[in-house]
Amino acid sequence: MSSHTDKTNVMRILDAKKIPYKAHTYRPDASMSGTEIAALLGEDPDKVFKTLVTAGRSGQHYVFVIPVTAELNLKKAAAASGEKAVAMIRQKELLPLTGYIHGGCSPIGMKKPFPTFIHETAQQQETVFVSAGKVGFQIELSPEELAGAAGCRVADLV
Repeated sequence: MSSHTDKTNVMRILDAKKIPYKAHTYRPDASMSGTEIAALLGEDPDKVFKTLVTAGRSGQHYVFVIPVTAELNLKKAAAASGEKAVAMIRQKELLPLTGYIHGGCSPIGMKKPFPTFIHETAQQQETVFVSAGKVGFQIELSPEELAGAAGCRVADLV
């Protein structure tokens, strides 16, 4: 396992909550897609999830966790969140809003909690991978543990 200095804030949060996880690292490349990251980790891309941040028409922000192979269906996302419409936030808004940069955004440990939804296919997996809050770091944990740690609700999002 990693030394304390190799731990991300996400890992420290999970440790504090006594939530079991496995840390995985890879050498990042800025142009890498989630599918390429899954291949680098030697994992099924259906188990590797990306974290997307949106804004609803009301001004409220929402977080959606979906497989890296999928596109967020904005109509389904709006329905899940009870909004008339949601739109992706601009990349430059991500860091000030969440504390995370593009490619290292985790549903766990954002600056403030936002309503968070995870795609229903996560429940079909024994474990899922999400960003550990830093580019090049992923955590693997059960979908139930992830839902508990990030306060996720399950929804059809793609």
